[in-house]
Amino acid sequence: MLKYTFETGKSAFFKNLKTKVDAYFVNKKLHPAGNGKLYFKGALQVLSATVLYIVLVFFTPVAPVALLLCVILGLNLAVIGFNVMHEGGHQSFSRHPWMNQVSAYFLNVLGGNTHYWKIKHNINHHTYTNIEGMDSDIDVKPFMRLHEGQPRHSYHRFQHLYWVVLYGISYLAWVFYEDFEKYFSGKVSVINERKRLSLKEHVIFWFTKLMFVTVYMVVPIVLVGWLSWLIGFLVITFTCGLAISIVFQLAHVIEGTEFHVVNSGEEKAKQEWALHQIGSTANFATSSKFLHWLLGGLNFQIEHHLFPRISHIHYPAISQLVKEACRESNIAYHEYTSMFKAVVSHIGLLRKLGHS
Repeated sequence: MLKYTFETGKSAFFKNLKTKVDAYFVNKKLHPAGNGKLYFKGALQVLSATVLYIVLVFFTPVAPVALLLCVILGLNLAVIGFNVMHEGGHQSFSRHPWMNQVSAYFLNVLGGNTHYWKIKHNINHHTYTNIEGMDSDIDVKPFMRLHEGQPRHSYHRFQHLYWVVLYGISYLAWVFYEDFEKYFSGKVSVINERKRLSLKEHVIFWFTKLMFVTVYMVVPIVLVGWLSWLIGFLVITFTCGLAISIVFQLAHVIEGTEFHVVNSGEEKAKQEWALHQIGSTANFATSSKFLHWLLGGLNFQIEHHLFPRISHIHYPAISQLVKEACRESNIAYHEYTSMFKAVVSHIGLLRKLGHS
């Protein structure tokens, strides 16, 4: 089994940074989790998605308007994932555990499975960020080559063009293939041991999958017809998958972020875990209050990876402390001033990796 360890000895960077962050919450008399503003935002996003669904299924407008609403609904579902489900999965949506649990299960409402996500994302990705074979969130072989440690195939020369299609279909692949692969194999990834689900998780898995099929497929087909449903369903899921994938990739697969390969001699130069997170992660468009609101603070990925159990509503303030600590220790802090520049960097890296 693959293994990668971090320096746990002399480095005091994260200890000093955590002291600064803890002092911030004490001095401001704030709780690290979300508050009423986040609850309102989450409720608004869930309500808007519900209204869009009702309009499309029960009061279907003319085709051009319906297609536009499908795109908006796809984005809306992604936004719920960013702001509600993601925060709940990290136990940062609320100071109340039950609210975090409810929020996390919105992934099941969207067709995924929270149990598998917490292992794949919270453990594998957040611990072994950008480490080949261990960070399953960057493992899209053989379709794409995301860093130099992965094998290159001839078709990768075009990955800077076909990435749009792969990212778009990723949502359907997640819901209808990847979750079932984990379920029947009993393994979340190659670094996780085969483990049986509890009876509760078996029931949740099948019940929520059947509910997804019923709500997103059966009911619309009955009410609007199979062809209209198929077009709308593909537009919604493609938009959602594309949005989720882009936001994630801009945080880790852009020029400047570091990738590591297990058993490549890097064990001789171990890093402190926090330094590894900063080196393998990047921020983008952090001055945009709109993107911060819309993306659930995922444009502040450095802060999120260092403090995953702090709600994104605090990231703009926390980022100043992280930057200060990085300057004091002469540590590179990767940040793109706009989302457009980050997208250009991502596409440029895909092209480079596909050609050399």
